[in-house]
Amino acid sequence: MDRPRTDALPSPARASDHGPGTGSGPAVGELCDRYARVSTAAVNDVLRARGLTCQVLPHAIAPVRDDMRLAGVAFTIRGARSARLEDEMEERAAMLEQIPEHSICVWDTSGDEESAQWGEVMTMAAQRRGCRGAVVDGGVRDTEKVLGLGFPVFARYRTSNGMLGRFRMTGWQVGITLGGVAVAPGDLLVGDLDGVIVVPRALAEETLVAAEGVERAEVGIKQMVASGLDPREVVRRGGYF
Repeated sequence: MDRPRTDALPSPARASDHGPGTGSGPAVGELCDRYARVSTAAVNDVLRARGLTCQVLPHAIAPVRDDMRLAGVAFTIRGARSARLEDEMEERAAMLEQIPEHSICVWDTSGDEESAQWGEVMTMAAQRRGCRGAVVDGGVRDTEKVLGLGFPVFARYRTSNGMLGRFRMTGWQVGITLGGVAVAPGDLLVGDLDGVIVVPRALAEETLVAAEGVERAEVGIKQMVASGLDPREVVRRGGYF
């Protein structure tokens, strides 16, 4: 199994902790809270303007419930189909104990189509660590109970199949790829009904500030449209569609 990295994410936020990739600026929790208030569309537009056009995770990875939103720092997990049982639960426990506050557990399943990598008990354990959500390129089970816990989960499918004897982790806090999109430990993940987008760690703060600006600008654009201005006049005044 890949050696877990313990230095790739900030420890639980304190007053002196700052955002990813910076020596100053908002604390990690504040950064995530602010990302949770902007849309993935606004974040996408900012990244596109910087030449980053392949940051959206596969379309099939969707919220388990439409109103779910998430924003947090990537805690990456990699795994594959496997029937090996030795020390499997011990490895799961070790992974769960390393989840930092304000993280999003993001799973690269190597294309697994059979198992649920996320469920009720794992949700409870992650919540106690201050985890903000899970993004699974695979399955979720105990769906009704997970929904009752108010924990945002984005996944490809639902199934009653547990991982044991079908799938196991091969590493965590390593670089992963989901549908051709690279995710590194510490990247920012933002998710809503339009899917999940990955913000590189080094660009986290500037992307957030720009996305907040996009949303403020759109208030004026929508007011112009609502007032009855012709589309070409809206564009002439700096608007867009």
